[in-house]
Amino acid sequence: QNWTRGMSYCLHSESDLDTGPIYVRENGKLHVVNQGAGGIQHVTPKTRPFRLFSRGFSVELCMNREDDRARRQRTDHFIFTYTKEGNLRYSAKSLFSLVLGYISDNVDHIDSLIGFPEQIAEKLFSAAEARQKFTEPVTGLRALQKFTEAYGSLVLCSLCLRNRYLVISEKLEEIKSFRELTCLDLSCCKLGDEHELLEHLTKEALSSVKRLLLKDTSLSDVGLRRMTAPVRVLKKGLENLLVLDLSCNPKITDVGVGYLLSFKKLNCLDISGTGLKDVNAVIKRIQMQIGLVHSEVPLKEFDHSNCKTEGWAEQTVLQWEQAVMEAVKPQDNLRSRTAALHFYGKTNRIEEVVKCKLVEAEAKASGNLQFYKEKVQNCHLPVKKEVVGSHELKNSKKRALAEQEKERTSKQKHLCLTVKDWDLLNTY
Repeated sequence: QNWTRGMSYCLHSESDLDTGPIYVRENGKLHVVNQGAGGIQHVTPKTRPFRLFSRGFSVELCMNREDDRARRQRTDHFIFTYTKEGNLRYSAKSLFSLVLGYISDNVDHIDSLIGFPEQIAEKLFSAAEARQKFTEPVTGLRALQKFTEAYGSLVLCSLCLRNRYLVISEKLEEIKSFRELTCLDLSCCKLGDEHELLEHLTKEALSSVKRLLLKDTSLSDVGLRRMTAPVRVLKKGLENLLVLDLSCNPKITDVGVGYLLSFKKLNCLDISGTGLKDVNAVIKRIQMQIGLVHSEVPLKEFDHSNCKTEGWAEQTVLQWEQAVMEAVKPQDNLRSRTAALHFYGKTNRIEEVVKCKLVEAEAKASGNLQFYKEKVQNCHLPVKKEVVGSHELKNSKKRALAEQEKERTSKQKHLCLTVKDWDLLNTY
């Protein structure tokens, strides 16, 4: 009884502090101390919400003070949220998200992704893209190549680089790594005949391109000869091309249009604003050999609004563009130079953007030279008796057309295939 009286005395002396009930274990049973009477009650304690810390208690999560980098990596394992009452709450991330983050941080060390599930690969690509791993100079290219080798068109099926010549010059190797593109827009980029990207168009990696827009790219007959050489001889390269835009290229002449006749699958062609001499002869030649009809009304296929960047790497291309634009931004120390140029009546050169608009205006003034393929209507099936006669007529027409084509192709081979062509083809 003496220790209970002493405990009761302590409780009365420190009555200002709210310590709550005190429990004592005696003979294997739990008893609560009655503060008023100073004795022990053999009553089961009332249930009360358990509070580990008192009110106003705060804690700071410090994983490792010595190494800030290690601390950041470890705190990434938690998700911090706030409850309705405004209290900070954290929970551990799932093992999948932790592994995904670790692999995305080291995505350039992946050996191969061939055979890996597409659903998880897309999440891995998004995680690496959020960390801007594909914008890094060397490791970004290596990681992007692993994805394009395994998933092809899923990474990027359509690429629009219209008026983005700076992105092409900075990220040329990354752009060349994309495989199985079906749509490519390089309009207003002033690439010229000697550009490495135009040479890449003839490779097997881009044989899937069906829509190619080369408007105002400073192309000439030499560039068209190189671009069509694999198709004309080896039946490789851009053999599946359906839509081709070569408008606003004044250096393309009647000779260059002759190279385009090797694209037998073309459905739409635009050669407005080119340097043609005999327009009527070119129109007849295109209609006879490819079967394209001259359109008096502008076609929607050359509106340039249908070509957009689509695929997993859509945000990656935007990151490239933002990085290039930030690098090109004028610095503060250069503002004095621009002010001096304005004072002396000199302005910065913006010829490339203005030229594109001027060439478009000249193309509209010169006339519309867009071609399309008419849809063949289905004819009714003939009677069984007339089948034999119809087959004979078709065979005779095919023989006549074949002889005409042999004569034309023999002439074209002597005209088109030169020593330079064979030297060019030997590089493939």
